[in-house]
Order: sequence, then structure tokens, then C-alpha cells
Amino acid sequence: MTEPLRVLLADDQTLVRTGFRLILGADGIDVVAEATNGAEAVEAARRTLPDVVLMDVRMPEMDGLEATRRILAGAPDAPRVIILTTFDLDRYVYAALSAGASGFLLKDVTPEQLTAAVRTVRTGDALLAPAITRRLVQRFTRQGGDTTALHRDLASLTPRELEVLGLLARGLSNAELAARLHLAETTVKTHVARILAKLGLRDRVQAVIVAYETGLVSAGEREGAEPTAD
Repeated sequence: MTEPLRVLLADDQTLVRTGFRLILGADGIDVVAEATNGAEAVEAARRTLPDVVLMDVRMPEMDGLEATRRILAGAPDAPRVIILTTFDLDRYVYAALSAGASGFLLKDVTPEQLTAAVRTVRTGDALLAPAITRRLVQRFTRQGGDTTALHRDLASLTPRELEVLGLLARGLSNAELAARLHLAETTVKTHVARILAKLGLRDRVQAVIVAYETGLVSAGEREGAEPTAD
């Protein structure tokens, strides 16, 4: 029998934590700790070693963005972090994803969406819908300059891997990439895995950021160039 997923809940609202704990528990996901502020979240993550952290943005003492940075800093086996918010995402997207968060959830998600999100990020995928990708790009373009956060040299990538990265950065799923490039979905997954490994990235979210920071994709560029040969 496989070990249950281990989750840390970080939110200053008791009702939110209680509701999420009940939802996760009903689906066999183990809530190993709860935190009411970012400082508690950092300590609890180090103590309990969860697989996934559900992290509120606005909390007293230390906000969720700083807590995310501290939890993920220099830890290759760190948990995945999902940012929770009731607010428009534009203010938080770039900073949170640059800090290493694997995606976003609004607090009004359905129980099915919540449990699916936890399981999705645990497998190394990311919660980054095309709409969020567009806002990420627009905000990054407006910031116009600081490209130091996740800069990587793309010279190690093959032409096909560069093409996959460019399309991935526009928010295409593996299935959409496969259809666009006329490849099997398993082949696309292999390309994505190799891209992440070569660039030393945690997941697809960081790959999206790198694609824009390195200039591989620009905010004004339309989706979909003609596919190249393997």
C-alpha cells in the first residue's frame, strides 16, 4: 500500500483550514500540520516534511510568498507549494512562481478540484492555466528588466526541445503539444522531462518563466510556429 499524500495547510482562517482538512481527509490525503502564519508554516514544513503545502498569500507575521521562498530555498527535496488566494492573481503570480510555487488555487475551489490539484503537483506537474500564463507574461513584460531569478542557458536544448518549451510557455498541455507537433503524448512527456533536467528546473511553471526570461518567447508572439523535425 502506498503512503498517503502528506499536506501542510497554512492559512490564518480557521474555517478555511478546517474545511480543507475535511475535504482532503475524505480523499485519503493526510494533513500532517496546520499553520496560521508564514513563520509557523516554515517551521512546520521543516518539522513534518510534507509532500505539498497549501499556502495562503495574506497571513500575519510573514506572508505566504516569503514563507514559500524560505521553504523552497536550497532544498532539492522540498515540498510542492500551491498558493491559495481569494484575490485577483496579478499581484502575486510572478513573485510566487519565481519563488518556486507550483501553481495557484482560488479558495472557492470544489472539493474535487482541491484534491486533484494536490495530486497533480505531487507528480511534478503544475497548476498553470493559459489565462494565468498570459497574465504572467504581461506582468513580466511590464516589469521590463530583471531577468535574474531563473535565468538558464538554453544552448543545451535540441531544436525540438526549444520548440516544446516555447509552446509549453504559451500554456499548452501535453495533449495539446502532442496534437500540435504530431507526436505521441508519451514522447512529449519525455521532451518535457529532458528540458526540466537539462535546465535544472523543478516543474513546468519554472520552465514557463525561463522561456520568457531568456527571450525564447515574447509577450506579443502568437501561438504555434510550424513544427520542426525530430
